[in-house]
Amino acid sequence: MKSNELFLLTERFAPIRYSEEFCSRYGAYDNSGLLVDCGNDVKKAVFSLDLSCGAVEYAEKIGAGAIVTHHPAIYAKLSSIRADDPLSGAVLAAARAGISVISMHLNLDAAEGGIDESLAEGIRKAAAKAHGATADEAGETERKAKAAEKIMYTFSCGKGGYGRVYDVTETSAGKLKEAFDEEFSAKHTLLFGKENKAVRRAASFCGAGADEEAIGFAAENGADLIVSSDFKHHILKSATERGMAVIAPTHYASEAYGFYRFYQKIAGAAGIGCEFFADETLL
Repeated sequence: MKSNELFLLTERFAPIRYSEEFCSRYGAYDNSGLLVDCGNDVKKAVFSLDLSCGAVEYAEKIGAGAIVTHHPAIYAKLSSIRADDPLSGAVLAAARAGISVISMHLNLDAAEGGIDESLAEGIRKAAAKAHGATADEAGETERKAKAAEKIMYTFSCGKGGYGRVYDVTETSAGKLKEAFDEEFSAKHTLLFGKENKAVRRAASFCGAGADEEAIGFAAENGADLIVSSDFKHHILKSATERGMAVIAPTHYASEAYGFYRFYQKIAGAAGIGCEFFADETLL
């Protein structure tokens, strides 16, 4: 499999046009695609949320010809590429080693079954576990929640989109935070608000998506709790003053869960060896 063929396979699950439409319609910026193309044969691929020197070293160790990331390996304009710079240095190391790099960012956030939808599904699973619901009860709640969930940003990505409000199995904010940590293998999650606050409806925005518009969307749709990352002070204050509790995992933890599911899909379809590189220090 050539590097461009692997890219086309990833696009089947998260077309680049989703990113283009997202940016055009909502004023965002992205740089998804085949960002480092060595034109090589790819017999193994590594999936890593970020392009890091550690991920490149791991790819070299196992003989991988490509790294697939969520966050763009090249995002802002590079004024220089230096071996001693953690960001551009990883791009340089990959190119030197003949390792192609594919990045699937906003398109994968918004794709059906993508990062944002996976976050919501994981939260619903966590709430069911916190409540002690049976498998049948959890399944029924999931079906109802999926049918009734509200999506903040929607466009031509089927049932995908970005930013969600949905029902969860009733539990408390404190118990949901504990169950979230278990479901997402999260180690540095913060909870703002009362631990005993009843949670029947949640809102979630993967990555750093909790802005003023997101807080307003959550409040207007009756959310008791918000899950997102990288909160600015005034955004966090806005959420808690509206009576919502906030679960704030690391950016990595909010997205690695869904990216791992993406890795599983591609690994099952690619016909080459695929491995997942996890940076547990960021969970």
